[in-house]
Amino acid sequence: GKHRIVIPCLGHFKEEYEKVSKLYMNNRIRTTKYTLLNFLPRNLFEQFHRVANLYFLFLVVLNWVPLVEAFQKEITMLPLVAVLTIIAVKDGLEDYSRYKMDKQINNLLTKVYSR
Repeated sequence: GKHRIVIPCLGHFKEEYEKVSKLYMNNRIRTTKYTLLNFLPRNLFEQFHRVANLYFLFLVVLNWVPLVEAFQKEITMLPLVAVLTIIAVKDGLEDYSRYKMDKQINNLLTKVYSR
């Protein structure tokens, strides 16, 4: 299999390194944006930073006002919901592929050379 090789150069700083290294988290690689708990709110937050999505949201909200209603309320929501769903699925699949790659890299065997 593939291996990672880490070559520490501690020398006479080994004791200091051991004291300081306890203060830090592990060295796992994490390139994903989302977790299962924050996927929906964070993805919606990112999507509504796009001007086009805000425009369609404005049309949906405007159509709920009885004086301005041009179409049925549900019909104006369909394009926005469809676009948000497609982009959320795409972002979720991309993030899942990043998660799998991170897991593969973090589970590589590591050889550490020490004097």
